[in-house]
Amino acid sequence: MTIDDDDLVARIRQALKVVIDPELGHNIVDLGFIYDVSVDDGVVHIIMTATTLGCPAAFFLKEGVASSACLVPGVESVDVTMTFEPPWQPSMISPGVRSSLGFAEVN
Repeated sequence: MTIDDDDLVARIRQALKVVIDPELGHNIVDLGFIYDVSVDDGVVHIIMTATTLGCPAAFFLKEGVASSACLVPGVESVDVTMTFEPPWQPSMISPGVRSSLGFAEVN
């Protein structure tokens, strides 16, 4: 990955913040649902998760991620992989959002 790819990854992560989890009401980046974003010649690979394996919003979230990433200049195509390894847990939420959701501080 080049410096330009690093910038593109940062812009993609920012774009993904428009995707809001309907249950938790916060964006999927701050919720820790995005495990990895990589770029290879304009092709974006995103690995993401949801709160649980049977999450009814998983398809909605995956489609939102693909659509949002496609809008970023420099993105040719997007491949989104949904995984549940490692399982998502509240400690993955950014501290400010975790606090607003009422989760105790994780040490």
